Amino acid sequence: MVFDGMDAPTTQTFGLGISEPLTAETLNEIEEFFVQRGAVPMHEISPFAGAETLSLLCARGYAPFEISSVLFQELSVVPASASASDRTQIRMIEPAESALWAAVNARGWAHEHPEFEEFLKSTGELLAARENSPCFLAQLDGTPAAAAGLCLHEGVALLAGAATVPEYRHNGLQAALLAERMRFAHNHGCDLAMIVTEAGSLSQRNAERAGFRIAYTRLKWKPVSPRT
Repeated sequence: MVFDGMDAPTTQTFGLGISEPLTAETLNEIEEFFVQRGAVPMHEISPFAGAETLSLLCARGYAPFEISSVLFQELSVVPASASASDRTQIRMIEPAESALWAAVNARGWAHEHPEFEEFLKSTGELLAARENSPCFLAQLDGTPAAAAGLCLHEGVALLAGAATVPEYRHNGLQAALLAERMRFAHNHGCDLAMIVTEAGSLSQRNAERAGFRIAYTRLKWKPVSPRT
């Protein structure tokens, strides 16, 4: 269970029903945790949690509202470079550039999710300061135009937080950021990469073109009529 604020997109449960069957008693405790903090209980559910987990959520008045694909790729060889124009530069940020990275990332995401802009700005600098979490900028003609994050843990690289400022889209920046992060992860001892995208999105197609395969598609659930 994660609480990052009442309206934060990361306030939810992860892995529900995976390590042990979900019961009504456990769900009661989880719901109470979120309700006491003024948040709507939400759950990101893998299909590996089983039909029993989904049936219990349905019986408790939950409904799915978001679908995402979890993709993976083995990093057994150095990933190939993405074809990028001479106008593009991809680089890892310096510590003093965390505010710049957070601003570019927030601008990219806020175009489609304006309700998250302040959250993204406030947390972006914290994300950039985490251990084993290098952040990357893509510049177009010298202007910061896209941002992406990377988390390294026990040989697994999570490629996350990728966003392009709207006016700079369709210039191959995300493909270049994807390739650069995969090379970085491989060179730092990772043998597996994963990425999460909106199901059927351009981001998913970019990942599949780069060699990623779908591990599973997950659903995010919330109560139809949240209790208070």
